[in-house]
Amino acid sequence: MPLPDYQALMLPLLRLLADQQVHRTRDAIEALAGSFQLTPAERQHLLPSGKQFTFDNRVGWARTYLKKAGLIDSPQRGFLQITTIGQEVLQQNPPKIDVSFLEQFDSFREFRGLSDTNTVTPAIMNLTQTPNTPEEDLDAVYHQLRSALRSDLLQTIKSCSPAFFECLVVELLVAMGYGGSRLEAGQAIGRNNDEGIDGIIKEDRLGLDIIYIQAKRWESVVGRPEVQKFAGALQGQQARKGIFITTSTFSKEAADYVRKIESKIILIDGQTLAEYMIDNNVGVVVEATYELKRIDRDYFTED
Repeated sequence: MPLPDYQALMLPLLRLLADQQVHRTRDAIEALAGSFQLTPAERQHLLPSGKQFTFDNRVGWARTYLKKAGLIDSPQRGFLQITTIGQEVLQQNPPKIDVSFLEQFDSFREFRGLSDTNTVTPAIMNLTQTPNTPEEDLDAVYHQLRSALRSDLLQTIKSCSPAFFECLVVELLVAMGYGGSRLEAGQAIGRNNDEGIDGIIKEDRLGLDIIYIQAKRWESVVGRPEVQKFAGALQGQQARKGIFITTSTFSKEAADYVRKIESKIILIDGQTLAEYMIDNNVGVVVEATYELKRIDRDYFTED
């Protein structure tokens, strides 16, 4: 079964606290996981950021929303307890508690910036209707924007000349830490008869090893014959390492081939190329930066 969203966790969490006892937040999370019969894999499912368990994050937002509405309280850090208002809500036996239900409480409306029911913006309405937590929505939007950028970037690369593409590849490898400075990084070799090699780059600033580069600005799939030709060119240079970069994709046979040969050849397809460019700020500029912060609990620990 899919993981329950944070709104689906609100009523179960409040019912868990119905005994009016003080509960540890961690114990509440585990109890809810048990009540929903989550598998180990579901418990270990991470947010797209990879920094927090999805279920824990959703329980955390359910707790936050219930607390902002005044239904639960935190008598001390890391603990939860139902309030008088929360008890009254349970006595009403509501079929569910969600964001719309919590909007009846002034404190929650103030928290959500909805002091006037006539001024609810479409953006707020959309956030109210989504089953995701704000962090999940933020992650989703970020990945959508990144996916669109990756697609646009790849199309732009394909419109460039082959010579520019080869320079771009060198720029990227330098940004990733290879070759030292841009001035000393890339070296083109034998363009008239390059035997499948477009250039070489130092593996590090000291030049302890050399990496040979093949760059193909292609639309069609790169198959095993092209990769095998590159591997042969490496042997002709008595080289051990190579990078084959294309704007298209590699066939399964090509990928299987490089895993079986002695030389180390890294295959980078168009999607991966665009990802590396975004990560290393090659061909892209930062338009805006948003920092997602949380309370540093250790800072407030008193000896």
